Amino acid sequence: MNDTLPKSARKVQAALEAAGLAAQVTELPQSTRTAVDAANALGCTVAQIAKSLVFRCASDGSAVLVIASGPNRVDEGLIAARLGSAIGKADADFVRAATGFAIGGVPPLGHPAPLRTLIDADLLAFERVWAAAGTPNAVFPLDPRELVRITGGEVATVTAKTDG
Repeated sequence: MNDTLPKSARKVQAALEAAGLAAQVTELPQSTRTAVDAANALGCTVAQIAKSLVFRCASDGSAVLVIASGPNRVDEGLIAARLGSAIGKADADFVRAATGFAIGGVPPLGHPAPLRTLIDADLLAFERVWAAAGTPNAVFPLDPRELVRITGGEVATVTAKTDG
């Protein structure tokens, strides 16, 4: 494992290895906090960025992780219908408590406990996508089918398409 990575990124690298993935966490010199920033830094399309968004389920207060393709806008109504419960935005403290990571670097794995995860079906159109790895500058590549496997996620239509 790369000991020069920040502690949060090393935690993601360990989770990747535990999941049987050979993916390597990379820390970039510039921020990858937004999907556009990440795509620009990596030289890939914005659609190949697997952005992680955390919501709070209104019925039981649990966290729901939605992993969406970069340009897509998450449709909270679609998610609520899928879950059978209204959802709300999660604040920074809730996100950190649920995932162990700060907003802007939430990875799809490595959380203190498994999260119900919905994965944007659009991500499966690619051979490789990039996900956050614990910090605003750390990312890792993987096959989106592996993303489904390592998260136990449900592939779903959870986003409204953007123009362009």
